[in-house]
Amino acid sequence: MRIVRTLVLAALALALPALPSTAQDYPNRPIRFIVPFPPASAVDIVARALGGRMSPALGQPIIVENRPGAGGRLGADLVAKAAPDGYTILIQSSAHASIPALYKDVSYDTTKDFAGVTTLVNLPNVLIVAPDKGFKTLRDLVAWAKANPGKLNFASAGIGSATHMNLEKFCARAGIKVTHVPFKGTSEVLPDLMSGRVDAYFVPLSAGVPYIRDNRVGVLAVGTAQRSALLPDVPTTIESGVPESDYNLWMGMLVPAATPRPLIARLNAETLKALHSPELAERLKALGAMTMPSTPEQFDAYIRAEIVSIGEVVKAAGIQPN
Repeated sequence: MRIVRTLVLAALALALPALPSTAQDYPNRPIRFIVPFPPASAVDIVARALGGRMSPALGQPIIVENRPGAGGRLGADLVAKAAPDGYTILIQSSAHASIPALYKDVSYDTTKDFAGVTTLVNLPNVLIVAPDKGFKTLRDLVAWAKANPGKLNFASAGIGSATHMNLEKFCARAGIKVTHVPFKGTSEVLPDLMSGRVDAYFVPLSAGVPYIRDNRVGVLAVGTAQRSALLPDVPTTIESGVPESDYNLWMGMLVPAATPRPLIARLNAETLKALHSPELAERLKALGAMTMPSTPEQFDAYIRAEIVSIGEVVKAAGIQPN
């Protein structure tokens, strides 16, 4: 029996180098932030700001890779199937919670295949319109949409994206029917909006502010329950006559589910340090984002609650999973 035990212990010792890195020696090579949306999208902007702050503290480069498409599923699929070693990290939006309600055949499980590290920020969406459409207020848009059902072309950053869910919740509360025009991301929407090929869009504040300040688009309302400090004169959709229409666009950090808990704890600690740093806090404030730190357990519970909430929005909108 002693010989067998010795052989087992020797085999385990030989296997140890193949196991994922421990929190003590992590990281010892570059880390990838997978952003499932295009460059210059709100998630991309936040990921690059966060990576720039975390990289010196971790002593390794953080490379942001954009894997846009399918409402965030392409990038999420990559991370779900990645090695659970802390080197491939998903920076995702609240679109993550809409996947179970919108799609029947998904290559990963939204809850079982990921472990939350922390929520990062929440960010208002802002309802912008093509400059030549003549909509001066949200009431103008709602009145026109009610008089012309289905004729208002409303863009989103993709089916299941946070901008899509914001749109569906708003339309349900406003009692209007529109034509949904999904794109691959905000950077693709904005040229078509400015040219008038689409009429309206709930743009993430960080991406929309430069266009609003340059008067390249019209702005009607903020999608959150409170006004934004960056646009203090812009009313909320609730103030503009559409009750219970607020929507919270959040962003968070996730890793493959089998990632060792010590690595998740290390990532959580380093991310919270970055979020609490005055430099990053100021950068995020300039983007209109508010920090939203959490424990891994809190983030996992939050995602489960969001899946239920978004499922109710999808059901109320009459959207059938495809």
